[in-house]
Amino acid sequence: MAEQAIPLRPDETPIRTLPSNLEAEAAFLGAVLIDNRVIEELATPLRPDHFFEPIHARIYERVVQLLDRKAVVTPVTLRPYFEADEALKAVGGVTYLARLTADGQGLLAPKELAEQIYELALLRELVTVGRDLVTKAMDTSESVDPLEQINLAEAALYAVAEGASSQSQASSFGDATRVAITAIEKALNSGGHIAGKTTGFTSINERIGGLHDSDLIILAGRPGMGKTSLATNIAFNAANRLLTDIQAGIEESASVGSAVAFFSLEMSADQLATRILAENSGISSESLRTGRISREDFQQLSFASQRLAELPLFIDDTPALTIAALRARARRLKRKHNIGMIIVDYLQLLQGTGRASDNRVNEISEISRGLKTLAKELHVPVIALSQLSRAVESREDKKPMLSDLRESGSIEQDADMVWFVFREDYYMKMTEPKMPADGDTPDVRDKWEKWVQKMEQVTGLAELIVAKQRHGATGKVRLRFEARITRFSDLAPEELADQSYSYE
Repeated sequence: MAEQAIPLRPDETPIRTLPSNLEAEAAFLGAVLIDNRVIEELATPLRPDHFFEPIHARIYERVVQLLDRKAVVTPVTLRPYFEADEALKAVGGVTYLARLTADGQGLLAPKELAEQIYELALLRELVTVGRDLVTKAMDTSESVDPLEQINLAEAALYAVAEGASSQSQASSFGDATRVAITAIEKALNSGGHIAGKTTGFTSINERIGGLHDSDLIILAGRPGMGKTSLATNIAFNAANRLLTDIQAGIEESASVGSAVAFFSLEMSADQLATRILAENSGISSESLRTGRISREDFQQLSFASQRLAELPLFIDDTPALTIAALRARARRLKRKHNIGMIIVDYLQLLQGTGRASDNRVNEISEISRGLKTLAKELHVPVIALSQLSRAVESREDKKPMLSDLRESGSIEQDADMVWFVFREDYYMKMTEPKMPADGDTPDVRDKWEKWVQKMEQVTGLAELIVAKQRHGATGKVRLRFEARITRFSDLAPEELADQSYSYE
């Protein structure tokens, strides 16, 4: 049976044991030892820690290790690894391995046995979560924050729903290596540029290798630089790539695209949608808002909206979200839509738990840590937009630096990558000299002509400065920016040559 009741009390009230089925575990292991191909055909992601009996868990772990080495696994090949196992001696020693294959009943339904083992493991995790939840809920001390307890409980339930252990456990180096090799293989298959999710920009992908799972990326800049535009461009590119790959018959797991959750705390969902429509239709956002478009433009807009209707891009424009509420919403989107990327616009508009609200620096530190924790918990890249301090404006060189990150050094500390968006033409417009008129001196005309010449060189150009990167070198990437439709794009090869540009 999957669950046993053992009367141990005088009043014969049964004490319920943890859900388990040792016979199913033994039968499944027997099927694997008879036919190693059983593991390859499993639809259930079975791991050693899903087995209730520790001996069975160790046997399964060794079987998986040997199969990874392309070895044939039988009771005979397993024997050297378990001859000194004291726990196995208690059930008959290495002859127990042979007994597992004695009747071969597990071969009749190995997939069903694996599914039952997996489901019982989830039930045991649920019992653990429930017990911890009751224990913590009984704590009424002032140091306990009920809302934080609810957030932790939801995180634990999400972990159970995903099939993960709710307790923090160390991974073996072998497991970590297999994950790393899978990522490297994905990068190789993508053409050697992308190890994670695509940004949709070849130049950025080449610099950073794609957006890596569990990474926190801070995208910062002064107002007017195009932070939100770049974020929406990346969101569209990733979601569109996933949609295109699926329509082409490519498995979702093999795609470098992803479903995207966009938390817009500054703009409403329809404003954000208008931007994306403008980027894809080639019609300016201003014309769309004011309705100054032709019938042909409207038809073009309709075609663009139809293409975007199936896009796996989900916008949450709830204002004044707390970091706990954002994490809860992100978990639900992950569970419901399998999102592979999260974008937050922007970090300073999030709120902390309330305890740190008396100190803004502490609150921002809590928020940045919460975003990094979310990236690791959901195993997705999180891009958080951030404002920069006004110190940038007071310098002659307007290019931002890490020290310009506003309100807290913990943002830089928690981030795996820090990007700055910089557009020189934005600042050049502010230095426009007097336009020369009849009677002005040659100096005035010369100054104007030099400014015009410089503006022609920088207009429409933007720099993405990679100021921090845990996975590789820092440097700059030049992009083209079309302010009319708020769209970034890669520079053409001839434009790169004209700018005498190379990666640093």
